[in-house]
Amino acid sequence: MRIIVMSDSHGDFRSAESVILRNLDADLFIHLGDGERDINRFMLMHMELADKIKRVCGNCDTNSMLPDTLVIPVQEHKIFAAHGHTCAVKFGLDVIKRQAAGSGCDIILYGHTHVRYNSYEDGFYIMCPGSTSCPHDGLPPSFGTIDISPAGILTNIADV
Repeated sequence: MRIIVMSDSHGDFRSAESVILRNLDADLFIHLGDGERDINRFMLMHMELADKIKRVCGNCDTNSMLPDTLVIPVQEHKIFAAHGHTCAVKFGLDVIKRQAAGSGCDIILYGHTHVRYNSYEDGFYIMCPGSTSCPHDGLPPSFGTIDISPAGILTNIADV
C-alpha cells in the first residue's frame, strides 16, 4: 500500500495538484492542513479521487468543519494524523506521541512546522512532510510517501 502525505500548501493549489497527479497509483492521500481550499478545489475537479483523500484542519483553515485529528486504520497499522498546532509540535513531539499512543497508533503524521522530519522513535514511525509550497528549512517544497508491505513500513520525503 502506498500513501502520499502533504501539508501546508497555503493556497498554492498547483503544488498540491502536482503531488497528487504525479502519484495517481497511490492508495491514499493525506493532507495535514493549511490547504483545505486547495484540496477542496482539487476534489471538485477530480471527484473520482475524492474517496482516496483524507484531511485534517490546520490553524489557517478558517471556518473549517474538518477534524483536528484523524485515526486512519491501514492494514494492521493505525495512523494518527494531525496538523500539529493543537499538539504543540513546534515545541517537541511528546504531546502528539501521547495522543497517538492513546489511540493505539504506530504511525504519526503532522504538519504545521513546514520543516521535514522523518524518524522511527519510541515505537512510532513519525513524519512531517514539510510544506508543498513554503518550507521553513531551506530545502525545496516537499511531500511524504509511506509504503506498507508485509516486509514492513518505509517512509520517505521527496521534493515537489
